[in-house]
Amino acid sequence: MRILFVHGAFVRDGAWWWQPTADVLAGHGLRSSAAVLPSCESEPRGDLHNDAAAVRALLDASDEPAVVVGHSYGGMVISEAAGHAAVHRLVYVTSFLPDAGEALADFGSGDAPPRHVSHGDGTASVREEVVRPLFAQDFDDVTYTAAAERLTPQNEAVFGQRTTKAAWREIPSTYVVCAEDLATPPETQRVHAARATDVVELPVAHHPFVTRPELMAEVLLQSTR
Repeated sequence: MRILFVHGAFVRDGAWWWQPTADVLAGHGLRSSAAVLPSCESEPRGDLHNDAAAVRALLDASDEPAVVVGHSYGGMVISEAAGHAAVHRLVYVTSFLPDAGEALADFGSGDAPPRHVSHGDGTASVREEVVRPLFAQDFDDVTYTAAAERLTPQNEAVFGQRTTKAAWREIPSTYVVCAEDLATPPETQRVHAARATDVVELPVAHHPFVTRPELMAEVLLQSTR
């Protein structure tokens, strides 16, 4: 069994975000890797469908069964990508869990102020002033500095593109509700979680795989069984 991690919006270097939990899993003999999303890490920027294709290519590379983990925007990607014979289970972490035909923009953010800024060239970035208070309130200074270096513009098209598949309709899924998340309210997460096969609620913020790797690893170890 292997773990494949798909990161969220406006960041690059998925392997860095994943590494604390990957280290715990390695201690249990479980191999993991992180996808590189073209919408965040290529020139010109790819879109949602390119991101999904990148995940499918990693799944195609081995017959070994995989648990595919999507964080935040990554839930859109794995729903589109992971209807694949190698996938053992999907894990959504404080994530969007779309049905076929739904777009990220459909879920909105209520009356919250905009969290990203458009650059006028087809890309957008998260507003840096909201990152620490909403997305990284539990990061220490060293970790936050490293995280901020990995913020990146992303193709704006991904927010309006509609999924064509809903892999969770065919594959068992676990939704991890992050009860201390200030970016995606727990009540919003629970609406998405209602579509999953199983739900786990943890007392963690938006990036538990960075700050609470032991809790995240335990969920994933359970998901491989």
